[in-house]
Amino acid sequence: MTDAILVLEDGRVFRGESFGAIGETIGEIVFSTGMTGYQETLTDPSYKGQIVAMTAPHVGNTGINDEDFESRRIWVDGYIVRDPARVRSNWRSNRSLDDELAAQDVVGISGIDTRALTRHLRERGAMRGGISSASTNVDALLAKVTAAPSMKGASFLADVTTDETYVVPAVGDKRLTVAAIDLGIKGMTPRRMAERGIEVHVMPATTTYDEITAISPDGVFMSNGPGDPATTDHVTAVLKQVLEARIPYFGICLGNQVFGRALDLGTYKLVYGHRGINQPVQDLTTGKVEITAHNHGFAVDAPIEGTFETPYGPGRVTHVCLNDNVVEGLALLDQPAFSVQYHPEAAAGPHDAAYLFDRFVDLMQVSTSSTGGGL
Repeated sequence: MTDAILVLEDGRVFRGESFGAIGETIGEIVFSTGMTGYQETLTDPSYKGQIVAMTAPHVGNTGINDEDFESRRIWVDGYIVRDPARVRSNWRSNRSLDDELAAQDVVGISGIDTRALTRHLRERGAMRGGISSASTNVDALLAKVTAAPSMKGASFLADVTTDETYVVPAVGDKRLTVAAIDLGIKGMTPRRMAERGIEVHVMPATTTYDEITAISPDGVFMSNGPGDPATTDHVTAVLKQVLEARIPYFGICLGNQVFGRALDLGTYKLVYGHRGINQPVQDLTTGKVEITAHNHGFAVDAPIEGTFETPYGPGRVTHVCLNDNVVEGLALLDQPAFSVQYHPEAAAGPHDAAYLFDRFVDLMQVSTSSTGGGL
């Protein structure tokens, strides 16, 4: 086993062993609190640019299979675990996590105190860091880390979005058509819509408003994705046109932040973010508390109580995180548009928020019946 080091931008050093590919990587160090679903986490495009530390101590016991990929590849820029499984044990597994990381050239480190790392990040915030198993020269790695760009101001949409439009057909009878703008979409998301009779046209982040309306959608969806929402000028401008046309809209994660920007709200970087599948959120419209899957380091700045004015009429915060009162959902009151900051497709994770896809269907059906059809 090769020695490896983890160096944080504030000079904190952890020493362990290589896990995955041998080499060097630099990114924003964040932690995920999920106890399961590591394959879905690794293949979530929202993690582009980040090195992910798992708070669960034992990782890799179910190996890797070919069915649970949420996208075409692993997106994390590095991986940190305390105790990697020595033996994979699952009937669907056909290779080990270590082998998959190595095959996809993902540099990782194991054998460090991930509890100490997590407490450090909770106290000081997510920060740049680097992993190296090619060299254990701390000073050299620290110099590269402090010279690296921060997540604030970063844009990865060109890296993660689809190159061309593709269609996920409705399961059973087709009821509706949705234009889904891919900002880093997970594979389960269009499948959840397809299960509800929606034909989903997954379109690149560069898609224009005219290209959206060319397919006569009953609704527009914007997905999760990585990077700073302040850099999403194009998709924000397109969403403003969607809202002006009163086309039903649903956004998740980055799609929630883009919605906030379209409503003239600000966004800001969280200290250490929300990542995992056990985050408590309250739906303020029903009072119900849901356990939800999160992956976001930025949030929308909006008043939790009451309503606020937007260019499209009054809006309100619909969901809030019970851990820290971060805004987790928005809606317009006078037209069919809403969003949430978390992942209702929940792959992996709880299914408490699956009803949001039904809410989107209801909005589109009401809009279609009132206009006599799609666009």
